[in-house]
Amino acid sequence: MVEQFVIKKPDIEKGNSTIYNINYHIVFCPKYRKKILNKFKEDLELIFKAVCEGSDWKILELKIMEDHIHLFVSSHPQSSPMEMVKKLKGISARLIFKKYPELKKELWGKHLWGGGYYVGTTGVVTKEAIQKYIIANSSNL
Repeated sequence: MVEQFVIKKPDIEKGNSTIYNINYHIVFCPKYRKKILNKFKEDLELIFKAVCEGSDWKILELKIMEDHIHLFVSSHPQSSPMEMVKKLKGISARLIFKKYPELKKELWGKHLWGGGYYVGTTGVVTKEAIQKYIIANSSNL
């Protein structure tokens, strides 16, 4: 039996002079990849939702595991992934440490999050399709 697939029209956003569809898959971990996030999962969800809403970013999906976070976010082109991660980590760490001060002892260096992160982009076209389009249209320049 052949499965049917529905091709969904992409969610196109509009700014003052920009039309865009930018989605980031962001992953980051607590310091030392400690399995501590379930202790304050609901708090993190509220914080991330508030930060994203206040920054005009849309959460498409959010999954908090015990030792890492998956965040799928849509944003305006003016927002860089680095800025997004810095803001999400910084605000959440400050608020979580305020509510759970005992965590500072558990995380020795007094940092909630590890220094690194992963970011990937998604869109409606593949890298290969864009390359073919550029090559095919380069003769028109």
